[in-house]
Amino acid sequence: MAALRAMLRPRALAPATPLSRSLHSSRAAAGGHATSQHQHTDDNNSQTFFDFTEENYKLVENVLGKYPGNYKQAGIIPLLDLAQRQNGGWLPLAAMDCVAKVVEVPPMRVYEVATFYTMFNREKRGKYFIQLCGTTPCMVCGSEDIKQTIMDELGIHDGETTKDGLFTLLEVECLGACANAPMVQMNDDYYECLTPKTMKELLKLCTDGNPPEMGKWGSLPMNGQISCEGPQGKTSLFDGPPKPAALRTDMFGDPEWKPGAEGSVDPASVKEHMCY
Repeated sequence: MAALRAMLRPRALAPATPLSRSLHSSRAAAGGHATSQHQHTDDNNSQTFFDFTEENYKLVENVLGKYPGNYKQAGIIPLLDLAQRQNGGWLPLAAMDCVAKVVEVPPMRVYEVATFYTMFNREKRGKYFIQLCGTTPCMVCGSEDIKQTIMDELGIHDGETTKDGLFTLLEVECLGACANAPMVQMNDDYYECLTPKTMKELLKLCTDGNPPEMGKWGSLPMNGQISCEGPQGKTSLFDGPPKPAALRTDMFGDPEWKPGAEGSVDPASVKEHMCY
């Protein structure tokens, strides 16, 4: 594993340049916004430590193996996601710096990604991160009632975390489940067709450490329906969905695949094979 780490981080980063300017500032730079600036805290500053676990370094190698060696930066998003999951749902400065070293880019290149995409959290989140959709379809179907229910039950407001660190509430824009509005995304899962009553039930189950399992289609309408089926059940498209075409395991995340494995293709050779 030490050899792997040496391979993934073969050289130190160059001295600071305009592209590697500091993110950790106590105030917004001219033309910037305060929320894009890092705020030092006891558990998130330039002296705190982060490194991938031994197990996750295997996944790091798998991610980087999908890209040509001179395009390691293409792995920034999946590696940030991996770091965030390892760190309990948020990205400290040290985790972003670690990813920058792995893909061999100035840290600012990673900061730019982490501050652009809302999937990355640069502040601590609760064990259950509730993202409440407040866009028009959910709003007209009662998302404001769902929001008020959550705030009343948990004693927090939008953007806040409960004192026990169990729940964080954040109202967000459309999450793409308009047919089953109103809904929330809790961590990776969708809970849909909510009412104040079922929202209270969901919060109680999570508080007890027993969140309901997802339905067969990867989400859970809380009114008992299956996926987007109406009250009469399935009325069309009776055939099952087509089976996906066989995927090449070397390019689609087989945890056993390693760069250079038999039958694999070096991504760097693709342009040559395509006569580019």
